[in-house]
Amino acid sequence: MSLPAPLLLPLFAVAGATLDRLLGEPKRWHPLVGFGRIAGGIERALNRRAGGDGGARLAGLLAWSLAVLPPVLLAAFLCTLPLGWLLHPLLLCFALGGRALDEHGERVAADLAAGDLAAAREHVGWLVSRDTSALDEEGVARAAVESLLENGNDAVFGALFWFFLLGGPGALLFRLANTLDAMWGYRDERFLAFGAAAARLDDALNWLPARLTALSYALFGSTARALACWRAQAPRWESPNAGPVMAAGAGALQVSLGGPAVYRGRLEVRPRLGEGRPPMALDIQRALALVRNGLRLWLGAALLVGLLAAFLAGGAPHA
Repeated sequence: MSLPAPLLLPLFAVAGATLDRLLGEPKRWHPLVGFGRIAGGIERALNRRAGGDGGARLAGLLAWSLAVLPPVLLAAFLCTLPLGWLLHPLLLCFALGGRALDEHGERVAADLAAGDLAAAREHVGWLVSRDTSALDEEGVARAAVESLLENGNDAVFGALFWFFLLGGPGALLFRLANTLDAMWGYRDERFLAFGAAAARLDDALNWLPARLTALSYALFGSTARALACWRAQAPRWESPNAGPVMAAGAGALQVSLGGPAVYRGRLEVRPRLGEGRPPMALDIQRALALVRNGLRLWLGAALLVGLLAAFLAGGAPHA
């Protein structure tokens, strides 16, 4: 391509984000469905819980490697071929879930605005793993806001971060690792040891993106309160990455999140995050705005850095 090299990834990022906005996630033949089936087959073959916890952990690491590394290495190879640069925005589009996040959040907000609590419970259940059947309006709004804030990192900023570092294969790596954490990262008898590698690798890949996401949320809300909540409350949260993201997001929105929730029939009393009133339907749209504004900031900053690097390198943009 004839554009200066420092501008390529930022422009590919804009193209990938635009494709995600235009196309969203496939309604049929989603590649992640196929990946999930392959990963499920690998898990069933290797997760025999033989050899104690140590053996299960090694089996989990091998399963993660067999599921993730071949498609990522193949993508990296294909990107080196002639016209392989076209794969970068396509892979980012695959890894991003911004439009899907918008659609799910707006559907729940519309249900609550229409007073249809039954539909709101059903649709928020598509976003969260907790039991939503008995939630009131406040509980639905809280579940939706929590999920949107956390998934802003998982579905948008984490993939974008690794795209800026490693291009399309980096975004693919993040999305597949995050998917395996969602599949295998449970603390039950079946996955506690086997899924440890998937959980720890996802934590490692998410560590810096999560904190940049938290900072982005703080910049577009009540900044001082977001930073204070992040500092004081994030260490209490079980997840090392969801804690900063959700605490900063709750502080930015000036709402109170966390508290009791039912997961798989078991009541969990989670620490409180944020400060202020309980969330309402309008806060779902405000949470989505934090994600949208953060995405614009990241893309704009990347373009600015690319332009500056191209200028310093003496490569003024040309067609």
